[in-house]
Amino acid sequence: MGIIGTIFIGLIVGLLARFLKPGDDSMGWIMTILLGIGGSLAATYGGQALGIYQAGEGAGFLGALVGAVVLLVIYGLIKRN
Repeated sequence: MGIIGTIFIGLIVGLLARFLKPGDDSMGWIMTILLGIGGSLAATYGGQALGIYQAGEGAGFLGALVGAVVLLVIYGLIKRN
C-alpha cells in the first residue's frame, strides 16, 4: 500500500479511535491523522512481527484501531501533564 493509502487508512483509524475513546480531545484533524497513522503502523507491523496475523487480513485493521486508541490515551496523558 502506498503513502496515500496509509494516510487514508490513518485518517479513518484516527477518527474511529477518537470516537471510541471516551473524554474530550481538542486536537485537530492533522494530529488525528498522525496518531492514526502511528497506531496503524505500530500495530500492523507489530502484529505481523509477532505472527498474530498476516498482511492484508482484517485483523490488521482492528489492530491498527487498537494501536491508535492506545496512542490517543498516551497522548492525552502526556498532554495533561
